[in-house]
Amino acid sequence: MPSFIDAHSHFFAVANDLSQINLNECKNFSDIQNKILEYVNNNKINENQWIIANNYDHNNLKEGRNITKEELDEILLGNPIVLKHKSGHSGVVNSRGLEILNISEDTISPDGGRIEKVDGRLTGYLEENAFIENIKKIPMESEEDILKNIIKAQEKYASYGITTVQEGFLSKELIPIYKMLVEKGILNLDVVAYIEEKSMELIKKEFKENFKKYDNKLKIGGIKIFLDGSPQSRTAWMRTPYINNKNVEQEYYGYGTMKDSEVEKVIEKAYNADLQILAHCNGDMAAEQYISCVKKLEESGKNIEKIRPVLIHGQLLDIDQLDEIKKLGIIPSFFIAHVYHWGEVHVKNFGLERAERISPAGSSSKRKILYTFHQDSPVIEPDMFETIWCAVNRITKEGKILGENEKISVIDAIKALTINPAYQYFEEKNKGSIKEGKLADLIILDKNPLKVNKSDIKDIKVLETIKNGKTIYKNTN
Repeated sequence: MPSFIDAHSHFFAVANDLSQINLNECKNFSDIQNKILEYVNNNKINENQWIIANNYDHNNLKEGRNITKEELDEILLGNPIVLKHKSGHSGVVNSRGLEILNISEDTISPDGGRIEKVDGRLTGYLEENAFIENIKKIPMESEEDILKNIIKAQEKYASYGITTVQEGFLSKELIPIYKMLVEKGILNLDVVAYIEEKSMELIKKEFKENFKKYDNKLKIGGIKIFLDGSPQSRTAWMRTPYINNKNVEQEYYGYGTMKDSEVEKVIEKAYNADLQILAHCNGDMAAEQYISCVKKLEESGKNIEKIRPVLIHGQLLDIDQLDEIKKLGIIPSFFIAHVYHWGEVHVKNFGLERAERISPAGSSSKRKILYTFHQDSPVIEPDMFETIWCAVNRITKEGKILGENEKISVIDAIKALTINPAYQYFEEKNKGSIKEGKLADLIILDKNPLKVNKSDIKDIKVLETIKNGKTIYKNTN
């Protein structure tokens, strides 16, 4: 069958995470502390070297809350430590780390972010822009280690049958990395990168051969903006309030990160540069803001559909918003595996009735809306067959069906990972289906996904991945 196309992930972050501590299996704070100590004991760690752990998720811990800087300090290490939340939108830093990042009780939280304080004292928890901007200050690994991890990351994607991947946010900090990858010819997968708007001119200067076309496997596809956070961290921006709110005196809706005027300005900038716009929108209020800003520019006489605007995640994009999405030509890209990985969390945050409408692929199919699926790796593994399984079964970790009406057919789920993302990338003439004249981007499977029981789809194995007619992965197990 045609190989898979990654509609949204963070390629460098996947590579970067390979050399970090993985907290995915931790069940409590003690597990986290022991995992960090084990890493330090097994590696030659310098006194001031940052210790970085990923796949931290307070939702899965026995304590049911975020670990604090004091509880990280109990490990009695002089090193700065940061735990990166699995959502990618928050994290916890120990006292030494806060000191190095120059964050104190007097530090003011940035717009679209939060530095948590309880009774005026820092807890170590950083959220959204407060976390994202500070994490950029942590030094990167050596060039040699980065290259090794990039090669491993490519092998990981290829093992899941993926031949086109996305760099979901190419910031100025990543310019030297991608310059090196292009110049050394390291990439064997096609990488479509989406850039931060404020560094557009600098990136255009550095990658003028890569704008809207591939050069040494890298293509600059457009501009990426963030309009809210994540539902599992309760930072997605909602039209209706979260339930189980600790502050009973004030309703909580999450929050946005940009003003309408700023969003309109960036969309117009992308349009004038003939670049695509990708907007991170998890909550339905963030989606509403994006839709209204696109609509305003459309009504000013601009044919916004020509740049194929994308709404990334769309966890809580609601049914009443779909007709406007279709009319404006916005492509929703659903993180459909949330149903399994965080289904119960969404029920807890929004109630069962609202949670059943997350990732409304079924309702989109009925309206003939073209949509794609993604895993937002490294948030979860880029496992395409798990994603297909989630879309057609909609089963949570507790084995409950969440959103019977939003189930879709296997073939529609496959399209959301092949021909549809090819269209999203303006590459439908070259990729996404098996047809004479298209690239020989193919995979060979051990079972036919259209014929196996729907409950067994997640167990299908990729035996071989072929890129441009050349085998880049073979399953040796």
